[in-house]
Amino acid sequence: MIDGTGLAVLGAGVGVLYGAFGAGGSAFATPLLALAGVPAVIAVASPLPATIPAALAGAWRYGRDGDVAHRLAGRAILAGLPAVLAGALLSSVVPGPVLLALSGLSLLLVGARLVVPRAVTVPHPRSETNAVLAAIAVGFSAGLLANSGGFLLVPVFVVIAGLGMRKAAGTSLLVAAAFGIPTLATHWALGHIDWRVALLFAVGLVPGTAVGARLTRRLPTERLQRAFGVVLLGFAAWFVARQLMP
Repeated sequence: MIDGTGLAVLGAGVGVLYGAFGAGGSAFATPLLALAGVPAVIAVASPLPATIPAALAGAWRYGRDGDVAHRLAGRAILAGLPAVLAGALLSSVVPGPVLLALSGLSLLLVGARLVVPRAVTVPHPRSETNAVLAAIAVGFSAGLLANSGGFLLVPVFVVIAGLGMRKAAGTSLLVAAAFGIPTLATHWALGHIDWRVALLFAVGLVPGTAVGARLTRRLPTERLQRAFGVVLLGFAAWFVARQLMP
């Protein structure tokens, strides 16, 4: 398995990409950790401790500007938490290679969102209740795959609830942080988190995210975002195929 320095460097690389493009944090970390020799279930769950503080900090920043729909977030959290717990508990009986393949599929969705960043519009009426129902499904996925689900919540809140992009992003961060806490507790209780891996990865991830956020001010972000999305799509397709091969 990769050594401590390698884990920190890997975390820094993922952090730079996460800070620059706002997507792909835990979803990208899991396949990379698996390829680095971390056991499958550990690779799925161990990036989670580093992502919760990042989501909380992001939600606080958006909240200061009034860009969090607190009522919708509260409804989504209350409805989604049982599904989060169900997904996390189910992970104990799903084989590791299947979890990795599902993580690869979620990374495909991240890549697609980066390539086509604007959500597809839908006819009115938009429905907060339907957005909450969709958040339940996202919560189940977040619990099963130990990711925050934020990259799925943003289009849900834009397309179904009708929020603007900034308010959708802020609301998704708050919901994702809330989903992450029981997910972390459950996977920890199930023995799926290697805290050495988690802490060393976080050592690189946290400063890497800050660096990535600064880079967005100096680089042609939209063009790079789509290029990164194409790379993610190719990597995720290869990774899923690799997991499905006998």
